[in-house]
Amino acid sequence: MHDLITIGDPVIDTHVQIADNQASVQTNDREESFLCFPYGQKISINDSFQALGGNAADVAVGASRLGLKTALLTTLGGDAGAQLVSTKLQAEGIATDYIMTDPKSLTRYSIILNYKSERTILTHADKRNYAWPDNVGGANWLYYSGLGAGFEKVQKKILQYLKNHSSTRLAVNPGSYMLEHGRAALKDVLLQTDLLFVNLEEAEILSGTTLAKQKSVEALLRALLALGPDEVVITDGEKGAWASTSDEWWHIAALPVKVVSKTGAGDAFASGYLAARFYEHDIKNALQWGIANSSAVIGQHGAQTGLQNKTGLLGLVKKYSSVTPVKQG
Repeated sequence: MHDLITIGDPVIDTHVQIADNQASVQTNDREESFLCFPYGQKISINDSFQALGGNAADVAVGASRLGLKTALLTTLGGDAGAQLVSTKLQAEGIATDYIMTDPKSLTRYSIILNYKSERTILTHADKRNYAWPDNVGGANWLYYSGLGAGFEKVQKKILQYLKNHSSTRLAVNPGSYMLEHGRAALKDVLLQTDLLFVNLEEAEILSGTTLAKQKSVEALLRALLALGPDEVVITDGEKGAWASTSDEWWHIAALPVKVVSKTGAGDAFASGYLAARFYEHDIKNALQWGIANSSAVIGQHGAQTGLQNKTGLLGLVKKYSSVTPVKQG
């Protein structure tokens, strides 16, 4: 029996740290920002390293460090990257029994361009023959996120699993490829979702509306709750995070920490929040756990470097005890 099974594609991230004087950020008349390099030239970088990433892997590592018995369910490619992923997961105490292999596809890779405190991610997901293992055991929670082409096959298996395991709760953070297919592709799974995690951009895509049109985050939360989830969390970087059920909604401000890189911030928040809910904390405490874990990650490079263990996380919550969730409405 696992406390948590995360479902999604691990990614081998290559982080590239770009010197401030080697690029610039330009903004067009629609207030869209673009990272710009001199075309056709060799660009010097400050640093580069590889690390394990991907929503499901990040949350698995975060939850495992917080004491949850965790497994990851996925299908890896038939390349050397697959062994690297498995080795890194096992080093974090994460069970790899539910990892399958598609020898005709590649493990997912991405290039993360870190410039000042922001990041731009170059990624590609091969269509792969996702498989659902025959030996998937019981779990208190499933966390579903970040699959590529062919995700519908896994989604059907998740819904069947939930029918057979009525006490299992489902958390969802739809990945970018899944969101591109719109609400229709996610309709059935959202109806079974206990806890939905999205950032503001994802919230707007999934709800089919915008903050500008709705005039308030509360309206966005209600639009997402109407899709079926029992509980919705929206993160928005420096503006903090909101969490809502049909009965209450709360906001917590971002912690006053230096931002080195935003890579993995949302996943760190999700693992902290989800762990708090697993330990039966209320929404208020879950927001504190989430924002504390996220603040630790954005202070370093790499999506998993700053993920806290339970002692470290509780220490951060205590350190920033003046930043408390505020009930809205």
